[in-house]
Amino acid sequence: MSDVKKSEKVDVNIEGKTISLPVMGGTTGPSVVDIRKLYAESGMFTYDPGFTSTASCESGITFIDGDAGLLMHRGYKIEDLAEHSDFMEVCYLLLYGELPDKDQKDKFLHDITYHTMVHEQLIQLFRGFRRDAHPMAVMVGVVGALSAFYHDSTDITDPHQRMVASYRLIAKMPTIAAMAYKYTVGQPFVYPRNDLSYAENFLHMTFSVPCEDFKISPTIARAMDRIFILHADHEQNASTSTVRLAGSSGANPFACIAAGIACLWGPAHGGANEAVLQMLDEIGTVDRIPEFLARAKDKNDPFRLMGFGHRVYKNYDPRAKVMQQTCHEVLDELGVKNEPMLKLAMELERIALEDPYFVDKKLFPNVDFYSGIILKALGFPVSMFTVLFALARTVGWVAQWNEMIGDPSQKIGRPRQLYTGAPRRAYVPLHKR
Repeated sequence: MSDVKKSEKVDVNIEGKTISLPVMGGTTGPSVVDIRKLYAESGMFTYDPGFTSTASCESGITFIDGDAGLLMHRGYKIEDLAEHSDFMEVCYLLLYGELPDKDQKDKFLHDITYHTMVHEQLIQLFRGFRRDAHPMAVMVGVVGALSAFYHDSTDITDPHQRMVASYRLIAKMPTIAAMAYKYTVGQPFVYPRNDLSYAENFLHMTFSVPCEDFKISPTIARAMDRIFILHADHEQNASTSTVRLAGSSGANPFACIAAGIACLWGPAHGGANEAVLQMLDEIGTVDRIPEFLARAKDKNDPFRLMGFGHRVYKNYDPRAKVMQQTCHEVLDELGVKNEPMLKLAMELERIALEDPYFVDKKLFPNVDFYSGIILKALGFPVSMFTVLFALARTVGWVAQWNEMIGDPSQKIGRPRQLYTGAPRRAYVPLHKR
């Protein structure tokens, strides 16, 4: 990429041999040591479980500075995008690198809107799942099956087909997610409507029924749109890395996104907001908050406050600032602040933000704390939380996948290992064992 430059070098001494490794600097953030020739020149690999100190790619899409509490998409702070843009603008930005002008936005919105319907035969696929199937299991299967329905957009060497596949995934994911929900609750599928916005359409397909009109509150629609914006991309996390790894093999885009959904399903990744509600359920009542805060401070107690602090952000999660405001707007709109669990969550938030222990350690409420509360208030079952995450993150996955396909330095992913198994040994015939 044009913004990445090689500058100084670092010398590494390995068994008496000095090896010079280039240092690469990006537009912002820490520089990286280019170790691509390390094995060839030293016979050694690096060891980095979880790849927490390894840059797996070059990317110009998203940047995170965890110490500063900064998240940017294409150079724009997430707070500014959430306040001034809508999800469709953010999608365009992630895909094309710039915010759209009015004509570009109108065309993009039209193209996405008129791709929201799914192939009618796809409906038969849903009926193959048990009625109590987890919606994420349905999502993995149905999204993976899209390649069986849209053969004209699976050639990854064709830029036009990649664009069509990208638009189809962004457009159809709300439809598939809503259908997954409807299937689990036994209600008829609701078709998309071209006169509604992206967020409004999803809410309509999820909560409306054919026998009565469904009114969509502008406040709720805006909250849903913000949730989508705040989850659109988050650099090289586990699911995004999974999409890139699957894509590096040449797999079709629908298969790659299905792989990302499968990875996101893990409770350590996409299930954090579900864990918040489980924690609130365990605490039970407001009067027990001091007891659980004391347990959270006890290093010998396994209890941890879920939804506080973040692996990447060592300061306040910038998405949480927006989500906090949105959370209170939604609760005011719905008039449910006195609902026991939501009242408990608000009191826990207040106490934790004032407690010197949590303030000093910068254990502030993160985006998962507020998103779980909002989604519960809106009426989504816990099983749908990660589905909504996948819906929003699809554009990030698609943008990262497209970037990877166009990167001339990209190779098929092939991590190495530190082998600790049995050494070479002679085979022993069965009659001698």
